[in-house]
Amino acid sequence: MGIFGSDYESAGVGIPKNAPKKKGIFRFFELMFRKFWKLIQVNLLYFVFFIPLLFAGYAYLKVSDPKVAAIMIAFCLIVFAAVIGPATAGMMKILRNYTLERHSFILTDFKEAFSKNYKYSFVLGLLDILVVISVAAGIYVYPQLAKVYGNGILILFVISLSVGLIAVMMNFYAFLMIVATDLSFKNILKNSFVLACVALKKNLLTLLISLLIVGVFVVLILLNMNTVFLLPFVPAAFIAFIICFNSYPVIQKYVINPYYEQKGEVNPELADAEADSEDEEVLFEDKGGSEKPIEKKKTKKKSAKGKIIS
Repeated sequence: MGIFGSDYESAGVGIPKNAPKKKGIFRFFELMFRKFWKLIQVNLLYFVFFIPLLFAGYAYLKVSDPKVAAIMIAFCLIVFAAVIGPATAGMMKILRNYTLERHSFILTDFKEAFSKNYKYSFVLGLLDILVVISVAAGIYVYPQLAKVYGNGILILFVISLSVGLIAVMMNFYAFLMIVATDLSFKNILKNSFVLACVALKKNLLTLLISLLIVGVFVVLILLNMNTVFLLPFVPAAFIAFIICFNSYPVIQKYVINPYYEQKGEVNPELADAEADSEDEEVLFEDKGGSEKPIEKKKTKKKSAKGKIIS
């Protein structure tokens, strides 16, 4: 009899070789718990690219000379704007692999996605910053103007909120398409807008869950400032994993799969999954000591093409 009543001397029934894969929320939690420590590592890596913002905050609060503080803040914000988009693309590349149940070398894949997709992801990150500033300004200014010019001005407040909401849901898809397809930047934005509308119910659910997680951390920090030290470990990668898990199947359904179906070809991601399954069967096949060394075939990975949604 083992600890807590467990008997480790008798063998259990084991897991069937061809057991059906879990689906939906059960598969999500299975993947999340399996990759829990990896997600923390990804979060730590991603947090490094927020250090310029920390220095900007330090300059604003601690540097007494206004000119020096302004120069430091401007430099830090420029650095942040230059790296946050590509860093997000790098994180999404890793989390996409986890969603597809592929192995990922965190530093290698992050660096590759960062450099390979720098142009598109930098522009997208810059657009995101401009949208955040514009929407935040609108949310603050328009209620103030409504007190002077009447409630009619609040329509601009509603428009600002709507633009921000659409932009957030477009981001669920844009970075994933940057790292997963060969589409032009214009078509990535177009597809992202269409998918934000087509999968509205799923997008709103993803947004709600993400906001709940952010809200929990805001409350924790307000109750105890020491919990701010959790931010390098969570929740960015976990929220991004939720986004990737919910959004990437939509990209496959409406963007990637149709492209290959029109050409009469198999989606490379589906082919890779079948190949991985066959490799597992060969590697673990019991030959009773008579087996010969098996050399795994080298397959060249390629980015999936993408269909432009019309």
